[in-house]
Amino acid sequence: MADDPLTGFVRTVVGSGVPILVLSPHLDDAVLSCGGLLGWAGRRAPVTVASLFTEAAPPPHTLSARRYLRRIGAEDAEELFAERRAEDRRVLERLDARCRHVGLVDGLFRRLPRPRHGTERPAAPPPEPAGTYPTDRPPLSRRPMSPHDAESLRLVGATVDELLPRRSGGLLLAPLGVGGHADHLLVRAAAEESGRRVVYYSEFPYNQHAGPDARFTGRHRLVARLWERGLDRKAELIRGYGSQVADLFPDGRIPRVPEAYLLPDKGWPTTQPVPRPLAAERVHGAAVTGAGDASR
Repeated sequence: MADDPLTGFVRTVVGSGVPILVLSPHLDDAVLSCGGLLGWAGRRAPVTVASLFTEAAPPPHTLSARRYLRRIGAEDAEELFAERRAEDRRVLERLDARCRHVGLVDGLFRRLPRPRHGTERPAAPPPEPAGTYPTDRPPLSRRPMSPHDAESLRLVGATVDELLPRRSGGLLLAPLGVGGHADHLLVRAAAEESGRRVVYYSEFPYNQHAGPDARFTGRHRLVARLWERGLDRKAELIRGYGSQVADLFPDGRIPRVPEAYLLPDKGWPTTQPVPRPLAAERVHGAAVTGAGDASR
């Protein structure tokens, strides 16, 4: 029986021997959304999972960050993220995927750039610490990327350049931004303007309650394809993220659902990548709605 279009495409990529780079905004997103595909491809091709926002920051924390820590049952954010990095390494080792923790600060803990000394008068103390996303209205999971995140966007782009050089001809997997989380939208923007072949993955479990941004999928003429291989062991892999699993699946049940990947309906254009400022503007102006306060 002939392969479905997605399986046929993945077989072609794997058979060509080019590298595959998976951009994971947080320390679990790649396995949550792509664990089945990674389990199949990791044994057959050079696969690297680059987790971008892998660090917390010392207090004082924003209200959103404090609520997240209470919900998780963690007292120290930096200790929690050290535990999360260890979980991620262990799970990805089981998938034969290379693990790269980039070390950017998670959106719940990022702070505004400090003004240069002497260029501005001291301002009155803000009601919240000077966070990039200081309040939880709307929550970070439903907020467009902050204009103060231009440096984070640049660093994600630099990570792609380092780990997937243009000459490699490799494939980039990036989040679709389902749910509208600012960190996910930032990573999506970096992938969009990278000039690489990009397959966008639909984020699980948020895609069980929210749909994709129709403007983005329409602009790139993306078509969803389902991947059903390797799902039998996926729940076990997800449980490897013990610090997060109870928050993600409060009833303890991890549903077995196909993974969804979006590819251009007619392949990739040969035009130049979108200029960086334009891609950023599209993220800043997006009015994306999604699921509840999935703060990671």
